[in-house]
Amino acid sequence: ISSERKRKAKGSAAEASTGKKPKPSSAHQTEEAGGWLEARVATLRRQARGFKFNHKRVSILSDVQKIKQGSQGVVYWMSRDQRVQDNWALIYAQQLAIEDKLPLHICFCLVPHFLDATFRHYAFMLKGLQEVAKECSALEIQFHLLHGSPGDTLPGFVKDWNLGAVVTDFCPLRETLQWLDDVKKGLSSDVPFFQVDAHNIVPCWVASNKQEYGARTIRGKITKLLPEFLTELPAVDQHPHSSSKTPKPIDWENTLSSLEVDRSVGEVDWAQPGTTGGFSMLESFIDQRLQYFATHRNNPNVAALSQLSPWIHFGQISAQRVVSLVQTHGKNREAVASFTEELVVRRELADNFCFYNKKYDSVQGAYEWAQKTLQDHAGDCRKPLYTCEQLEQAQTYDKLWNAAQIQVVTEGKMHGFMRMYWAKKILEWTASPEQALSIAIYLNDRYSLDGCDPNCYVGCMWSICGIHDQGWRERAVFGKVRYMNYEGCKRKFDVGQFERKYCSKKP
Repeated sequence: ISSERKRKAKGSAAEASTGKKPKPSSAHQTEEAGGWLEARVATLRRQARGFKFNHKRVSILSDVQKIKQGSQGVVYWMSRDQRVQDNWALIYAQQLAIEDKLPLHICFCLVPHFLDATFRHYAFMLKGLQEVAKECSALEIQFHLLHGSPGDTLPGFVKDWNLGAVVTDFCPLRETLQWLDDVKKGLSSDVPFFQVDAHNIVPCWVASNKQEYGARTIRGKITKLLPEFLTELPAVDQHPHSSSKTPKPIDWENTLSSLEVDRSVGEVDWAQPGTTGGFSMLESFIDQRLQYFATHRNNPNVAALSQLSPWIHFGQISAQRVVSLVQTHGKNREAVASFTEELVVRRELADNFCFYNKKYDSVQGAYEWAQKTLQDHAGDCRKPLYTCEQLEQAQTYDKLWNAAQIQVVTEGKMHGFMRMYWAKKILEWTASPEQALSIAIYLNDRYSLDGCDPNCYVGCMWSICGIHDQGWRERAVFGKVRYMNYEGCKRKFDVGQFERKYCSKKP
């Protein structure tokens, strides 16, 4: 389950626990004043010019690979990875366009609805895309915002603009895989179609060709491949070939105001959308919170977490860039190792699960032992029982659970340790594991900025169905699925402090 924390980007662990602000690490004292990270990254990108692209990152989805003669451009269909720089899919698309001396386009298809996403998610995404469009303009790359499902809009766009190749990024969710199939069917047979995994450091299909049982079975495979794939990312440069046609102007304010999504879940004020906001959060993590990550990441009262999951979920920053910077600039080896385990091994394990298990959000997708134990205890007494509406409104007897639910409703995030406790209590308080899983996914996807993500589905499946876990001592309702309770939380942190912080608020 992705790690999150309530505090602002510039918060610190010492502030949370003592009220005192720690001194910045000596390595960045002079750099911090002007913002050291973006300048450092720009230098690294320049130094990476002349790289050799690793074609293992590419999956060929079409029968043809060569761009047809007479084409007027190459298009990157941006979907999961919504950024210009540090994007292997766009890097590859620009390489293709330059080889054939063609203009480069980026196209994003804005679907009217996506799972349980609300205005909170769409606003964060669109404001990030507005930053993308502005950066494209400065680089002579044409940015297009299409309205409708990719299968209905993209093939026609490719035909109308006479584009010779399509490059897209990778997402293992069934909805996005269906978009991929729809676009493939709609494209002309002479248009090459490529997919590049720009989200994972080791491409999902390279890391493993099967569903891995857990972190212990995939860790060695990823670690072995990291020297090959955890390389420096070169810059996407100003494109040398301009298009004779210009894209349709985008009215961003009108696009945002005309969205037909649930507006009752509003924006949050702690997270600035876009790559710039993501880098600001990353810089504060490296300078102020990373040193506490190994020892305090399970304490929701201490600001020790990265808070980066919204930007990584929307692809506004690159996980590869993040881990590279953390490993280079992190001074606490234990903290760097713990963070790398979460960001690389655990996150890429989640993509592996969703890619190879088509029932990734269903009890039927659990291991046989977990399905059996949950079925064996399906008739156990569950008291109290809460409805989805009661849970959504944080109307339980458990103040700690209510505080976590209020946090995600009001702030769009929940501390990672609390998200595990939160999901397991839903199993305890609902009529069946199926209902518990459905409610947990719904509430997470509806309110959390990092919802609708493989990490979140695996987090709910771990909590409720034992995915990537083992059997534990058998007990009522849970069977052999790992159990968590209030007393256990009290042994880990001051639950009263967390309860007081949120229970006075209204969800």
